[in-house]
This record gives sequence, C-alpha cells and structure tokens, in this order.
Amino acid sequence: MRLINYLNRIIEYSFYAIFLLIPLVFSGATSELFEFPKMWLTFGLTILIVTAWIAKMILQKRIFIQRTPLDIPIFLFLASQIISTIFSLDPHVSLWGYYSRFNGGLLSIITYIVLYYALVSSLEAKHILRLLFVGFFSALIVSLWGFPSHFGIDPTCYIFRGSFDTSCWTDAFKPTIRIFSTLGQPAWLAAYMALLIPVVIAFSLSAVGKKKQIVNSKKFILVSGWLIASLFYADLIFTNTRAGFVAFWIANLLFWAALFFKKIFEQRSFLKYFLIFNFAFLLCNFFAGSPIESINKFTFPALTQHSTPQQSTPQTGGLEGTNITDSGNIRLLVWRGALDAWNEKPIFGTGVETFAFAYYKHKPTEHNLTSEWDYLYNKAHNEYLNYLTTTGIFGLASYLSIIGTFLFLSLKKLKTQNSKLKTTIKNSKLLVSDPLFALNALSFALIAGYISILISNFFGFSVVIINLYFFLIPAFIFILAGDLNQNKSLSKNFGSSKALNPNSYQWLLIAILLLASGSLLVGLINYWNADIAYATGSNLDKAGSYQDAYPQLVKAVNIETNEPIYKDELAINMSTLAAALFLGKNDKEGVVLSKQAITLDNEVVSSHPNDVVFWKNRVRLFYILSQADPLGEKNYLDQALKAINKAKELAPSDAKISYNLGVLVGQTGNPTKAIEILKNTIKLKPDYRDAYFAIGLFYHEVGEDQKAIYTYQFILKNIDPNDKQVQDNLKSWMK
Repeated sequence: MRLINYLNRIIEYSFYAIFLLIPLVFSGATSELFEFPKMWLTFGLTILIVTAWIAKMILQKRIFIQRTPLDIPIFLFLASQIISTIFSLDPHVSLWGYYSRFNGGLLSIITYIVLYYALVSSLEAKHILRLLFVGFFSALIVSLWGFPSHFGIDPTCYIFRGSFDTSCWTDAFKPTIRIFSTLGQPAWLAAYMALLIPVVIAFSLSAVGKKKQIVNSKKFILVSGWLIASLFYADLIFTNTRAGFVAFWIANLLFWAALFFKKIFEQRSFLKYFLIFNFAFLLCNFFAGSPIESINKFTFPALTQHSTPQQSTPQTGGLEGTNITDSGNIRLLVWRGALDAWNEKPIFGTGVETFAFAYYKHKPTEHNLTSEWDYLYNKAHNEYLNYLTTTGIFGLASYLSIIGTFLFLSLKKLKTQNSKLKTTIKNSKLLVSDPLFALNALSFALIAGYISILISNFFGFSVVIINLYFFLIPAFIFILAGDLNQNKSLSKNFGSSKALNPNSYQWLLIAILLLASGSLLVGLINYWNADIAYATGSNLDKAGSYQDAYPQLVKAVNIETNEPIYKDELAINMSTLAAALFLGKNDKEGVVLSKQAITLDNEVVSSHPNDVVFWKNRVRLFYILSQADPLGEKNYLDQALKAINKAKELAPSDAKISYNLGVLVGQTGNPTKAIEILKNTIKLKPDYRDAYFAIGLFYHEVGEDQKAIYTYQFILKNIDPNDKQVQDNLKSWMK
C-alpha cells in the first residue's frame, strides 16, 4: 500500500533528522541556548515517528513491537523512573526534568525508550548505515563550527551579534580556552567527538576492506576519513576536557584491538592503518597540547616555552596560583554529598532529576571553600551517582543492567558475528564495497563509542545527543548483526490484513491519532513560546527594566499555568513594581500588586516545598517589599525570616543562606543573635569576607568597637589587604 510506504519514509527520515539536526540546533531566544531546543526538537520528531508507526499498525491491522535482548532491563529501568517520580521530592521536576535542560526527566526517558523500539521495529541495516553517515556528517558541521572559535572566530557570535569574534560570550564561556561549538559545553562536545571518531575511522576503513589494492575513489574516502578524524580529534583537544580525552583513547585502543584480534586485516595492513590514524592524533597533541598537564611537558608549546620563558595559560586541571579550585577536587565533594543524599532514601531515591534539592541538604561544608561554593549543582557530575541519588539502588541497578547486558551480549557474539552478518547482507542492499568488513568494523566502532560514553558519564552527565546514542547504539548493533528475530516479537493482529483499502473504522482511528499528535505538537509549541516570553522577561528583570518585563512574564504564566519557574519570576517582578509604587506614594496600587505577588509566591512554595531556590527567592520578594512597606518594615521582614529559616532547613551547610539569615536577624533588631548566626556562618566558610564584614558592623552597633576593629583587621590580614570599605570603616572607628 502506497500510504504505508509514505509512513515508512516519515519514520526513516525523522530518524535521519534527529541525528542530523539535534547536534546543530540552538536558539538565542530561549532561556537555555542549547539543551532546551535540542530536547524540544527531539520531542517533536518523536511524536512524528510514533504517529507514523501507530498509523502503520492501524492500516496493517497489526500491533507490532520488535522484541530485543534488552527488553527486561529496559522495562526495569522504566519502572524505576516511574516509581521514583511518584515518590519524588518534586514530581513536576521529575516528570519534565530540571528546567531549561529537561533531559533526564521521565518524559525524556520515555522518549528515548520509544525511539529505541520504533527504530528496531521499523529500520533495517541499510538504514542504520545511512543514519550513521548522517550522524557523522552532522558532527563534521559541529566540528567545523567550533574549530575557529579556538582562534577567536565564532560563527555563533555572528548569528547573535553579527560579528565574527567571541564577544557574545561572558567570562563563564571562553571558547578561545575551551571550545563548545553547538553543543553548549566543552565536556559535552568532547564526549560527542570521542564517541564518533571510531565511527569515522570505521567508515574510512570500509573503503579498504580486506582488499590489498585501493582504487582512487577509495583512496579519496580513506584520506577524507583521516582528515575528518583528525579534525574531530583537534576539536577534542580544544575542549580541554580530561574526561573526554581519556574516554576517546580507551575507546580508540579498544577499537583497534578488536580489529587486530578479529584479524580484519593482515598484520602489515593493520599496522599501516593503525599508524596512519594514531600518528595523526599524536601529531595534534604535539602541536596543540592535551588536557592532561603531565603530557603537556612533551608538547611543542611546552618545549618552546623553555627557551622563551613566559606564563602559560592554566589548564582546567592545574590551577596553581589562581583562585579557581581544581575541578576534580570539587567533583569529589559533590560525589560525597550525592552518597550522603542516597543514604537518606536508598531504594527509590529522592526523585528523578531532583539532585539539586538532595545535594543542598547534604552539601559538604568543604564545598564552601571552593571557587564554586555558591554554584547550584543540579547534577552529580557522575551519571551513575546521579541515578543512585535520584532513583536509588533500584534505578542505578536497572540502568547498569542495560549496560551490562548489552556489553555482555555484544562481546559474546563478536566471535560468531560473521555468519549473522552474511544474513544481514543478504537481506539488505548495502551500498559499501566490502559489506562484511564494513559491518564488522562499524560494530566494533559503535561498541567502542558506547564505552566512551560510559567513561565520559563517569566524570560528567549525559545530554540529549549523548543519551540518544546511549539508547540507540544497542539498537544499531542488534540490527547490523542480524540479531533480531521477528518471530519473537510482540505481535497481535486485530482483523484481517488482506483488505487493500482502509475501512471507515481505521480512518476514524487514524483521525483520532492525528488529533492527539497535533495537540501534543501544539503543546510543545506553546511551551516553547512560553519559555521565550519567560526568557525575555527574566533578562529584562536582570537589566532592571521591570515594567517591560512584566507583560512578558504574565504571558509566560498565562500560556503555561503549571510551570512554577514562570510564577516565581513574575512574583519577584511584581514585588519590585509594588515597591516602586509604594515609594512613589501610590499605596493603593502598590498594596494590590504586592498581594498578588505574595499570593502567586504562596502557590509556588506550597506546591514545591522542597525547592530551596524558590524559598531563597521568597526571601528576596519580602525583603524587596520591606524596603518600601507602608505598614512598617517588620511585617515583611518577619515573612522573609520565616522563608530563610525554611531555606536554612533545606540547605543547612549553605554559607550564603546562613549569611543572609544573620543579616536579616540583625535588621529585625537583634544584632547580638545576628553575630551568633554569622559566627556559625564563618565556621561553614572561614574565608567569607561578607560575613566578617557584617559581624564587624553588628559589633559596632552594640558598642563593642574593639571586637569590630579586630574583626576588620582580620579581613585585611587574612582575606583582602586592599579592601577599601573595611579600611574606611576602620579609620572611622579608630578615631
């Protein structure tokens, strides 16, 4: 039937679109430039795939879901995510994922699993080869896009500002030091490159096969693959990411080891191609360095610096002489906090994607002494600990069962793969010169790439494109190896499939399906528009344009009434506008707006009582109102105190919350208690300048000037000898 052919094409080309577009898409209009657009496009394309898949089953009068060797582990993993969401600290966050990224939430997990089954139920080996080609073509664009940013020429800035430089990025994003291209973060780009370099090598070598002579067209493919692999590796170096670097070399060596032990080439040919590719990689390291400092002393930049002494640019790992804490040391503290949080809820965890809430409560006090002491950690920076904390031992065990089962089956079947591959070749018209070699090499490359994901995830966490490869590489392997038996599939006929034309009942089901799919797509578009309005309003708030921000935030809340992030930002905005009305002697409108702000904020904290960020913002809301309160400051400050005490309960080791609590207590007329709280604050963070400064002020307020002077002298001696504000106060008090 022609309609079924069209549906097959929709499924096929939607998968191509996923692997082509997801790495490339980004948006300057949304609240998060990279991950949010990628996740939303994934949702949209998945809806198209599932719609075509179900419509095909309706037309064929047959439910068909291909069974695979991972069915039980995947079912257990999905069950763990659902249970964890039900008992979550914040079910809304667990369902959607942490706002702005969304990857990792229950909906995204369901999406990846659905894509896995849609792919194994709909595509063949020839489609997988095309899909992988599309994937590394997309990676080539990503690589070419990011490469010049290392030299100060960023195409993204041209799109955002019309200038080919890196001026569109803040100090937190410095592509000249660590490139990130269209992935949004250096570690994510490194993981992506490490994953795909073995696949590029495999495609290159497929032009050779076991034949000794290479015609010109095959030479072109081999040389092109060599150049592309070298470009990918150069980008990997420029990300300056140790985890991705280590992941690549382990994956790379495993790939070549597989080729050697399976005797894909005769020994002389193997050595030739091994040296061709790996010498290029080492040459890149020699001239461009590496993310590992101990290797850098053997590189060209380090050797030339001996003859011409000059200060080197610090790497992310070696930070001697700077105020930036080594990322490895910070990661160890986060891991310790993750384990402490898991101990509190060991079976099902704190809830999918609720790491930010869990970590705040168990944050080690030593984290306050790092350069990232006031950062919000919404991930454990270890995928496995993240699952352990948020979904418990059930979630981690089921996740590891997917990995373990796939690797066990893959390695076990490598020995007997050739016979099954011949069946695959017979059933699929593969457009490669040496199909048996190509499928063997690609299988090894995909397994190596999969292992690189496992290593990168140990030191970081998955993003959309990495999760897509994590869930779909097993499907690629099963299809390429001819390891799927349609006789062992979930298949059920619900009528005679002999009829050539659909009946009215089938058309009705398809119409209902299209309406449901259309409503889901409209929902995605509405959420997208709401996020754009929220991003605009939030940026205007940050710029101080509260009146301009107000209609944008109202628009966001009206479009997505269940999103607490929008309500929280609008409540802060309204409190600021209310304070301005009070100061302008427009008390009537100020009271109305302030009541609306408080009501909105009450909704947020009552529905999401475990989100410490909302409680911190509630403190801010009441403090803003207290600055222009016609009824007396103490009324709103008391509410701020209640909110910050709740925040302190949720984040007992957070030094900034403790500091703000002390300041608020002092402002409500109890400086003695404020000093006591602030002393506890400096126990949490002994180098906290602002806490010492506040203690000095409160000592001065209660008449203990000698203690105030001693406190400020401590700041000058141990924290900042050039602190002018401290110096001025000292001069005043000592007179």
